[in-house]
Amino acid sequence: MSETKATENWFARRVEAEAKKDVLSFSERVGDTVAALVILLCLLFWFAHQTSSSGFFTSKFGPAEVFWFYFPTVFGLVTNVAKVVVGRKNMLRPFETLETGLGAVGVVWLLVVFPFEFSHLADVLPDFLRFLLLWISNDVAKVLLVILIIGFSAGTVYTALMYVFVRRKLFKPTLKTA
Repeated sequence: MSETKATENWFARRVEAEAKKDVLSFSERVGDTVAALVILLCLLFWFAHQTSSSGFFTSKFGPAEVFWFYFPTVFGLVTNVAKVVVGRKNMLRPFETLETGLGAVGVVWLLVVFPFEFSHLADVLPDFLRFLLLWISNDVAKVLLVILIIGFSAGTVYTALMYVFVRRKLFKPTLKTA
């Protein structure tokens, strides 16, 4: 079997599987709810940095950087909660595609400007938890941002394609014989 054929088969199998499980199960709704709470905790962590003037955000962190830092995350949170409420995956994939696309653009912007000082990342945590983040330097953060750019870019393409092909599968007319 050629590599192209194997890839097509893999993708076709993914589309088939996603179409069959378009409706969220109870455990998926719980998982997405937990994910939304984790995102909220992360937002609170960053907000604590901003309001305490910890030094993590540098003077380069202006209005454009605030937008690109927070908006994709908040948009993703809203999309995640909407998925829990609606209970369907594919209908919200266009929003997830937009979210990952915005995330990719935002991370590129933040990497270019780099308005952070990671030596202050753990400053808003209680003393007994600071060791968890002390290993992250500016250089490590830049590598992580490059990985995020790659992941968001690939995720944008994958999610867009998955939306189109799962939608076709879900709305494909079925032939009924009498």
